Amino acid sequence: MTDQEKKSLKETREAEKRREEESKILARERQIKKAYLEKEQALEKATKAKETERAQKRTVENIKELEREKVRKDAYFAREKTLASDQEAKNLKNKKE
Repeated sequence: MTDQEKKSLKETREAEKRREEESKILARERQIKKAYLEKEQALEKATKAKETERAQKRTVENIKELEREKVRKDAYFAREKTLASDQEAKNLKNKKE
């Protein structure tokens, strides 16, 4: 084997070794990118789930608040009606006397 052939063979081996190393690096980068994207998707999914849960809780709390307001309003009107009836009864009693 001549020096030229040895040199060519050495260059070929080095080129193959570089290609293998580049392939490994690319595969590793793809794995890292894939893991990153999967993590981002999981975080996004979890965030959406939390937002949905919060929205549901807010809806329930709004409904409860509306119910409480209705009860307070009904109680207020019932008291007002009772006071008006009592006042009317007093007025009638005072007219009789």
